[in-house]
Amino acid sequence: MYDINKVREDFPILSREVYGKPLVYLDNGATTQKPRQVVEAMVDEYYNVNANVHRGVHFLSQQATDLHEASREVVRTFINAHSTNEIIFTRGTTESINLLAFSLGEAMVKEGDEVVVSAMEHHSNIVPWQMMCKRKGAQLRVIPMTDEGELQLSVFEGLLTERTRIVCCTQVSNVLGTVNPVKEIVRIAHEKSIPVLVDGAQSVPHMRVDMQDLDCDFFAFSGHKIYGPTGVGVLYGKEAWLEKLPPYQGGGEMIKNVTFEKTTYNELPYKFEAGTPDYVATHALATALAYVSSLGMENIEAHEQELTRYALERLQRIEGMRILGAAKERDAVISFLVGDIHHLDMGTLLDRLGIAVRTGHHCAEPLMKRLGIEGTVRASFALYNTKEEVDALVEGIEKIRKMF
Repeated sequence: MYDINKVREDFPILSREVYGKPLVYLDNGATTQKPRQVVEAMVDEYYNVNANVHRGVHFLSQQATDLHEASREVVRTFINAHSTNEIIFTRGTTESINLLAFSLGEAMVKEGDEVVVSAMEHHSNIVPWQMMCKRKGAQLRVIPMTDEGELQLSVFEGLLTERTRIVCCTQVSNVLGTVNPVKEIVRIAHEKSIPVLVDGAQSVPHMRVDMQDLDCDFFAFSGHKIYGPTGVGVLYGKEAWLEKLPPYQGGGEMIKNVTFEKTTYNELPYKFEAGTPDYVATHALATALAYVSSLGMENIEAHEQELTRYALERLQRIEGMRILGAAKERDAVISFLVGDIHHLDMGTLLDRLGIAVRTGHHCAEPLMKRLGIEGTVRASFALYNTKEEVDALVEGIEKIRKMF
């Protein structure tokens, strides 16, 4: 059984007050709160195991290395990758995509080539590709979407040419909550031998992801969005692809031999992990993944889906409510506007009621332009949110609406 009250006990911050009101934390799309198990894992390692990994022969270094590499295996298992060689630790989704954009650009992209992204991408899956395209003389092409917030796959097929070098698509929109048909996107791209990157930042916390099932060539996600620490993330890449790509950064760890004349690079995955990794954070990330696994991803998804349906039903009754996106498949994100109330005003006043939501363009300005708006209020749910918190959000919106 999924005992929400027992789950909430693992997150001490949820019991605090803001402006004298109980905290209602609905900004999980930006970052999630951390269970005590994750924080305790970090404290324990700093107090008892702390030492640089891989290059030390002493006991603490060996112990820290074992924890770090065990964490890589936890990640591999969690996303069902074929090998730990396919798991690269980064600082998060943004660095993962920057790494790939640079390395793939250096290895494969020439003037006149093309990169395909979707209309609903986060800036972190647009800007690195723009930078690479500018450097290499390539072009960015965009998969359009419908007014309901669904990608137009028939148009997507027509975008793919012999010059397309990669397709980049989010699995779940951080604004609309749309769950994109990434398996179908991968299938279509693979028919033309084009690799696919899936941005899993907004999907990994909410549903089971399986690299063997998705069959994507690259997959990126962040630790802090799945109850882990900030500053750590993962780039998954099929081993055959990673072998073809040059390193993103140079320094320690990513080398085999260095002379002033020539450097030979380390094997996977270390070729892409220059410098001292945040080995405490990788251990904490593994702890977070173990935590959600113990609850069951299917249970988490069922809880959040029920919560999202309840929230949509209640929010739609509010006079002047406009919910952005109406995709058939959607996840635990709801972006909205109410009447003529500016999204920043709504968010600020909700904060005074103890309700934390996100306001603005959510790092998706091209999507905002497509929708014809400047920004939205966004409520995003997590495994610890409750229907009572949805009720508090609705009551808060109603109170603010009447003020205006």
